Amino acid sequence: MTLVEQSFADGPITVDLMARAISNGMSRQSKRMSEQEAYDIAFHVLNFFGYSRYVIDNMLEPEDRDAFYMLEDLGILDTEREETTLFDGREWRIHYWLIRPENVKKLAYSSGHKVDEIVSTESMVYDGLPDDVWKMKI
Repeated sequence: MTLVEQSFADGPITVDLMARAISNGMSRQSKRMSEQEAYDIAFHVLNFFGYSRYVIDNMLEPEDRDAFYMLEDLGILDTEREETTLFDGREWRIHYWLIRPENVKKLAYSSGHKVDEIVSTESMVYDGLPDDVWKMKI
């Protein structure tokens, strides 16, 4: 099992789950944020990650980076860097942002909410489909 598979073994990090983690994390720091603001930040940040566990820092705008730093303070994101030597001998540093799924889930559940309470009806759009639909090849 790869690192990504281990991280998401209990299911993916949904926007609703991330929003709940942000909201609970902000509460722990005695800061207030509306549910809509937490949802908007979660949606925005998760769009950078897609299906990956990391994002290269170079693709972020300063406003985006501010949101990432805020989530790092909450323990939701972490940074990592890689150094490599270029052909001309210069050192090149690549900075990454990593999502910490275990911390997202801890924060999301810290107020006693269960996953079923967090997931919105929008994210359950496929629940009504029969099982054989997933076996069809198009």
